Amino acid sequence: MAKAGPAAERVVRAGAELADEIGFEQVTPSALARQLGVRTASLYSHVKNAHDLKTKIALLALEELADVAAAAIAGRAGKDALSAFADAYRDYARRHPGRFAAAQFRLDADAAATSTGVRHSRMMRAILRGYNLTEVQQTHAVRLLGSVFSGYVGLEAAGGFSHSVPSSQESWTEILGALDALLRNWPAPS
Repeated sequence: MAKAGPAAERVVRAGAELADEIGFEQVTPSALARQLGVRTASLYSHVKNAHDLKTKIALLALEELADVAAAAIAGRAGKDALSAFADAYRDYARRHPGRFAAAQFRLDADAAATSTGVRHSRMMRAILRGYNLTEVQQTHAVRLLGSVFSGYVGLEAAGGFSHSVPSSQESWTEILGALDALLRNWPAPS
């Protein structure tokens, strides 16, 4: 049975660091054991299996990302909050590409119930309240923003914008401006 506690937290953090180095998909208990200089069997006192390790890394990444985003948007509203939130995600993805990939990992129902995913949604909805959207419109907007942020970050990480003019940063700024304009002028329900 997997134990909780400081040693387990160190194992998960080491797994997250390994994900940033080699990619989240490449993280396995055996790869982590090699990184830590221990036998694979000794990791199983902290994680049940490869899926459990990835789930724990995903939960860590979601928590870190929520903390970063919350600090970024504190005291901000409107376009300023939207841009701060988006920049926090993009900056986190650049600094921690493996962890950002882990944050996209599909969690089972039990893990999802304990995750900070709800916190991300609440922060986004708090930003969207400044745009006077209905509850249903907020849901659509949360999905739109999540898609744009994740999609742009993924394409950028894959080098999709590395040799193009205008710069990736210039496009990012324009996209955030366009999202702000869309949110301020969200179409009425049909």
